[in-house]
Amino acid sequence: MRTPILLAIAAVLSTGCVSYPSAVDANFGQAVRRAQAQQVIDPDAASRPRPAAGADGQAAKSSIDRYQKSFDAPPAPVNVLNIGVGSSTTGK
Repeated sequence: MRTPILLAIAAVLSTGCVSYPSAVDANFGQAVRRAQAQQVIDPDAASRPRPAAGADGQAAKSSIDRYQKSFDAPPAPVNVLNIGVGSSTTGK
């Protein structure tokens, strides 16, 4: 008999702890979405097949080939201790 009354009192008292969403919660993330929208030049660009401006196919292919060949043989290691030693030009 006493337990249901205590539970009812606890339930009534705990309703005072309920917090309602504030204006901050309702607008959470709006600044990020607005910044992303402002940084997109053409939002419909993905739906239109169009070549990239400023690069032709031959230049793009040669740059990709050079990039891939750079992994075939690693560059020779540079001895950091000898940089600038013996080749000093003082301008005199």
